[in-house]
Amino acid sequence: METESAILTLAALAQSTRLEAFRLLVHHEPAGLPAGEIANALAIPANTLSAHLGVLSRADLITAERRSRSIIYRADLGRLRGLVLFLLKDCCDGRADLCEPLLAELAPGCA
Repeated sequence: METESAILTLAALAQSTRLEAFRLLVHHEPAGLPAGEIANALAIPANTLSAHLGVLSRADLITAERRSRSIIYRADLGRLRGLVLFLLKDCCDGRADLCEPLLAELAPGCA
């Protein structure tokens, strides 16, 4: 991931509703969620959600797929992985012992 791409991604997540929506979609991978369920879970109006999902989509953090009359939104885990790797790529100037506690803390959440 390039710096400008990372900035776009971080900017999209730098708002509480968008961050909550993205985290909700990550939690519901790989199935994703329809827009109505996302709006209900976050207790926000559909038009407000639509604007937030648009920002996340333009930052390539989510994808949308039409299924019948619903649009199912999914988190792009590849994009999330790219952002995390970008942030940790030069972790602690190559001293793995300094990054080890961070990586250990991430691992249980992914098990």
